[in-house]
Amino acid sequence: MDPLLLASATELARAIRTGEVRSRTVVDAHIARIQAVNPRINAVVADRFDAARAEADAADAAVAAGGELPPLHGVPCTVKEAFAVTGMPWTGGLLARKGTVADEDAVTVTRLRDAGAIVLGVTNLSELCMWMESDNPVYGRTSNPYDAGRTAGGSSGGEGAIVGAGASPFGLGADVGGSIRMPAFFNGVFGHKPGSGVVPNAGQFPVNTSEAGLRLLGTGPIARRGEDLPLLMRLLAGPTDDDPIVGPDPLGDPEAVTLSGMRVLVVPDNGFTPVDPALTEAQDRAARGLAELGAEVSTARFPLLKRSFDLWSTAMGEAEGPGAFRTLMRRPSRLGLLPHLFRPTELGGVHTLPATILGLVEDVGSAFPSRTARFTAMRHALREELVDAIGDGVLLYPPYPVPAPRHREPWLRPLSWVYTAIFNALGFPVTQVPLGLDAQGLPLGVQIVGAPGNDHVTIAAAVALEQAGVARWVPPPA
Repeated sequence: MDPLLLASATELARAIRTGEVRSRTVVDAHIARIQAVNPRINAVVADRFDAARAEADAADAAVAAGGELPPLHGVPCTVKEAFAVTGMPWTGGLLARKGTVADEDAVTVTRLRDAGAIVLGVTNLSELCMWMESDNPVYGRTSNPYDAGRTAGGSSGGEGAIVGAGASPFGLGADVGGSIRMPAFFNGVFGHKPGSGVVPNAGQFPVNTSEAGLRLLGTGPIARRGEDLPLLMRLLAGPTDDDPIVGPDPLGDPEAVTLSGMRVLVVPDNGFTPVDPALTEAQDRAARGLAELGAEVSTARFPLLKRSFDLWSTAMGEAEGPGAFRTLMRRPSRLGLLPHLFRPTELGGVHTLPATILGLVEDVGSAFPSRTARFTAMRHALREELVDAIGDGVLLYPPYPVPAPRHREPWLRPLSWVYTAIFNALGFPVTQVPLGLDAQGLPLGVQIVGAPGNDHVTIAAAVALEQAGVARWVPPPA
């Protein structure tokens, strides 16, 4: 593989600034890689290659002219199609929005471009960002670069797949139940879901603009190298007039974190769904790596994690109004949605089966207010318990019970994604870390979870594991 496709964004930016390599060369290398892998994995659903080449030429001219350059000057990237990118499709995977084009950038896209990044294209997602497979009636299905018969995850599956394939140094994703972390895990790369109130979410479709909705959703990076996470989060974090929950100075400094004496809790599973032994071994390997760096490691269990689905779904119910998802689908009544249950996109329909089922059942919880109150109280109790247990340390937790499952297989494990979703309900920051490949050549990984306000701590632990050679992206086979 071309060495440029192995480098971090930080390394590429330094090489471009010093004249060691031209931005146009870097951009062309990644475009060529996209063109090579995309017919098989369907990750980039619309490109802007001509514009990217022109921007790379301009970046090279700026280097030649001298002067101060932004931190990502001339470095290519990709962006999930749910984010507005000027002149690019912006459908959210909804067929009724086919032809919709963004006329301005989302705030986080603006921040990346102001930092010098060059957007190569937008990437695939699940319909309305609400399932763990990136499949929709507008663009079809994305496949895993390690095995095209397996899922790339969702809803930021296109990002995970194209970064995991080595065709983009980093990308921009969003996560309301694991939509950054599952794609990062399944595709063998790093991902970070910020804690609530760190990165603005404005400029996405769909997006719930209520305070509760904004606190559930996390906008963050997916990257092939962990060393890029501190820089990317510094660029993405911070307040904006469009997102009222993001306060000033929301991000600490990962370089100020000391691993010596850090508390590390290893939680083997949620007590409900067992975890593949290969993932357990990888999690233990990460724990040993942190212990060798001076951390104090112990095993813990939290019985309330067994109710993760109930706690997350109750939080979602509080954030969404009645029929909110059906309204996004433009199917306001259940009666009007029911026929689509029997004609999903696989049979020529206009909605995927997951979206249809969600639209039919989304209000069920609100019919039982006592149940909602009970699980809301449980969620608050679990949050307090974990905050106290983690302190200024981290918790290691599986991202999913098994490595990347085959397409449609997640229907056989319909609640397994709660391994990631629970931390959206709690508002905790989480960094997903790759830990090599299993015997089948599929990526392994672990979630590094921190208490609210400690994004920098989980990122510091991830970077330390990468520097120690424990956490790593392993490029897929040719």
